[in-house]
Order: sequence, then structure tokens, then C-alpha cells
Amino acid sequence: MRRFVPTLAAAALALPALLSQAPRALADPLANPPAGSPAASTAQCPPELDCEWLPAPFREFTGDDGAPDYGNHDPADRPADQPVRYLVIHDTEAPYGGSVQAVQNPRSVSWQYTIRSRDGHVAQHVPLSAVAWHAGNWHVNSQSVGIEHEARLAEPDAWFTEEMYRSSARLVRWLADRYGIPLDRRHIIGHDNVPASTPAGIRGMHTDPGPYWDWAHYFELLGAPFTATGPADSGIVTILPDYDRHRPRYTSCTAARRVCPPHGSGAVRLHTAPSHSAPLVSDTGLHGGDGRSSTGVNDTGARASTGQQFAVAGREGAWTAIWYLGAKAWFHSPAARPVAVPAAGRTVTPRPGAGPVRVYGRVLPEARAYPRGVKPVEPTPLPYVLEPGQRYVLGDTLRAEHFHATEFAGPLQRTVVRGRTAYHLIQFGHRLAYVNAADVRVSPAGKAPRGGA
Repeated sequence: MRRFVPTLAAAALALPALLSQAPRALADPLANPPAGSPAASTAQCPPELDCEWLPAPFREFTGDDGAPDYGNHDPADRPADQPVRYLVIHDTEAPYGGSVQAVQNPRSVSWQYTIRSRDGHVAQHVPLSAVAWHAGNWHVNSQSVGIEHEARLAEPDAWFTEEMYRSSARLVRWLADRYGIPLDRRHIIGHDNVPASTPAGIRGMHTDPGPYWDWAHYFELLGAPFTATGPADSGIVTILPDYDRHRPRYTSCTAARRVCPPHGSGAVRLHTAPSHSAPLVSDTGLHGGDGRSSTGVNDTGARASTGQQFAVAGREGAWTAIWYLGAKAWFHSPAARPVAVPAAGRTVTPRPGAGPVRVYGRVLPEARAYPRGVKPVEPTPLPYVLEPGQRYVLGDTLRAEHFHATEFAGPLQRTVVRGRTAYHLIQFGHRLAYVNAADVRVSPAGKAPRGGA
């Protein structure tokens, strides 16, 4: 049975003795690959990048419980069997050597690429056709490429180098061209934008690359800078603070509740009312109870990030409200220093009479779509809803699919189950989410409402 191993930060940090060492070459498990396993000899990279092939092991072993297990990715035939929709930006929270060594451990997780901080060197570990175990959400894993960056999110000046940004942007642009992926923040996402699959997984979702990753500069390097695309009174905004001048207060970079050094940020803080003294918006799924969010550098509960787009819920003076996690969330955006620009697009809202609409972290086929021998996976809604009158920005519309892979070998053990149910991808909070297309209606952005406090 395939294990669900913790993601890289946990896996790498569990190997403290390895972190200061150079990566060692492990025996290549693909020298005599089992039937259906991927094989590669050179890195899949744009020609102008310095890349090398350091394969992750597809290998069977005995688990801690004595049962057969395997790691650390799954063979597939993407994009023939499933599309590649997302490119996921991670940081390792560990040095390059230990990170590369971790991905060569069959008991670890995996990802497609690691980018070194000091010079932008790229190592590939998993073929693009295969499914790596990197995002903490199986649906996203099966339709994404994971790119790790040697960095610690709370130490941006030490790790987020221009060389790394430029190598990463070249790689992402090449991958986006290869798979027809739109250059926007619903498809080029951080690990911190990936939704949990179920309510139980929300608190364990990762927060990298964090509020100090410069998404505006990154998209300029991609050749797709964020700009105003709608009229001034548009009902949609794109979050776009001036990274260098925008310096919200964060805590817990080095110790719990200790204030972090001032630094530019691409993230905007969200309040329950148009006032700096108002509480931050709540995230009951993340925090439980009253859901109270904090200024912690790893707390994503009340944060909108550069490039993300939200439906406007109201305006009052220098404050703008957006629909966020099922409620109004306010951010300060004075005319002299705006942190958002108007955007064009479409939104979804509950159909008349539909009542509150459930929100999901993955799209799963209906039970009758599963073939004999494959147990249906029950869709579990997240602990949030879209109330009538609320609007959220539409991304893709997609059919439910599930990549079934639970054993090391056997053709039935790798099956793409396709359903008939259509879902809409939306920007729901700091993380993405999905809603059943039958529960909502789609409409143009329209004009932003006034007032709303």
C-alpha cells in the first residue's frame, strides 16, 4: 500500500545528519525498471538552463508495519492520460545537498525539480510524464509539476537570489509553453495556495514559498507582468502591492511571536472591517474554534497574495472588501499607494435557490464512474461554504478525474477514473478551491459595489 509521506520540509528535516553533506549517488532503481516505470537519462529542461538528471527512486520496500510499500512517485503517461494544469512553487526549508539527498530516498516524498539558490542550477528527479508526491493533495499531484527552491521562507535575503528567480522563471515558462498552461496565479501557484483534500488535512498544509516570495518580479521574468486589465469600477481586483515599499508586520520568523525584521512582501493583510484595528479575518478550517488568524509568517488565514484575483464586495474610503473564505475581508489600498488594480474576468455565485454551496479541495468522479476493483473515493467538502450573493473569481472548468495508484505494479493499480461531473476552480481564500458547476452560475465581473461595511 502506498504511503502518504510528509512533504519535503518534514522529510528533509528528519534527516539532520545529511543536510551539510553533498548529495551522494544512490543506486539507480531504473537500471532494471519494472514494467510501466519511467526511464530517463537526461534532464527535461530548456536548453539555456544548467540542468542535470538525479533520479528519484521508484522502488518497492517493506514498510514499518511489515507490509509491502513503495516510493517515491508513480509512473504515468502525462499528458496523454491526464493534463498538466498547475506548476507548483515550493521551497525546501533545507539546504540543497540535503534536499537532493532526500528526494533520492525511496521512503521520502518527491518532486520534479530542485533549483539551487547560489547559482540557479537545476536538478530533475522525476520525469514530467510521472506523478510526483509533492503538493499534499493527490488531485494536484496528478496534474502538476513540483519545483523546489533551495530556501527558507523566513530568510528571503539569504536564499531568494536573482539567479534562482531567473532559472525558475525560464523553467516555468518552458513548462507552460509545453503544456499550454496559462501564466496566471490560478495555474502558477505556491505550495501555500494548494488546498487540502479534506478538512482533516487543512492544518497540515504547507506555507511555502511564503509572503516574501516576489511574485510580481517573478511574473515580470515570465514575460507576463501583472497590470490593470479592467475598468476602475470593475468587480474584480488583482492584488498588486509595491513589493519593496509594502512591509506588513510579520512574527515568528525566528521564534514564536517575535517580530520579524522589516522586509518587502507581496502579501496583503485582511481585516473583518475597514480599520487597521479590526481583527484579522477568521479561518475556522485552519485554526478551529473562532478561527482567529495571526500575523505569523506561516499563517495563511488572512492573506491575499500578489497576482491573486478576488471579487469586490464593497468599498469604503481607502478600504476595499473582497469575498474571501465565505466572508467579507477588507484591505487598505489608498490612492497614493494602492495594493490592488482592477481586473477583467468572470465570477461564480450560487444559483438562485441553491442556498449555501459546498467547497471542495479536489474534484472526484461520481461513484458509478469507478471500474470494478477500484474503490470509489468519497468527496468530502471543506468546512467552508459560498453563501448566496457572494462571488469568487473563476479559473478553469474541468471534469472530475482521479488518478488511482495504490500498489507497486499491475496495470489496474494505475488507472485514471473519469467522471461526468464538472467543477469550477475558484480563488476562494489564500488557497484555491473547487465548486460543483451545477451549484453556481457564471457571470462577467460587472461593477464593484460601494459601501458594504
